[in-house]
Amino acid sequence: MQDSHEIVIPSTPSGRQQAEDIIMKKVDEFGFSEEARFSIRLAMEEAVVNAIKHGNRFDKDKKVTIRYGFNGRTFTLSVRDEGQGFDPGGVPDPTAPENITLPYGRGLMLMNAYMDRVEFSPAGNEVTLVKTTGED
Repeated sequence: MQDSHEIVIPSTPSGRQQAEDIIMKKVDEFGFSEEARFSIRLAMEEAVVNAIKHGNRFDKDKKVTIRYGFNGRTFTLSVRDEGQGFDPGGVPDPTAPENITLPYGRGLMLMNAYMDRVEFSPAGNEVTLVKTTGED
């Protein structure tokens, strides 16, 4: 990953917001379209909120590590928490009628809908999001 950076934040909303502001300033420099910037921001927010809420369970002593970079065509963002991890395949489809009122699964759905690639670590405590510029 060229132009690679790492930010470590506490499991707090203010930590999340500061990291997102820093990363989005960089994304703006990369020259992505407005649509791609929206996709990156939305997916990043979902990933970081999930890390804070579900992974670290709002424990302010636990950190979230965010790595990001751009290689001229592809933006890659990884979010890792200090939780036990989970099996993303075990999360029920939030669009299924029986799950519509359940309060989980929508963040994963949004990440998959807005990014070109979404991968989870085997331990389930790190997600990697990829967005390409769409240019050849």
